Amino acid sequence: MKPSTENEIAGKVHEVKGTIKEKVGELTNDPDLEGEDIGEKIAGKAQKKVGQVEKALGE
Repeated sequence: MKPSTENEIAGKVHEVKGTIKEKVGELTNDPDLEGEDIGEKIAGKAQKKVGQVEKALGE
């Protein structure tokens, strides 16, 4: 698998993990867990964008 594709997939995984943490934090009333979702989502979006840029430059 190409590194660009791996970055896109890993980025999406981070975004999904962030969403899950957000929902679990809401359900359990855990503000710390809800706060973790923001960082996870931002990291995921950044990594996904890196993969897209690598793919665009590689083609």
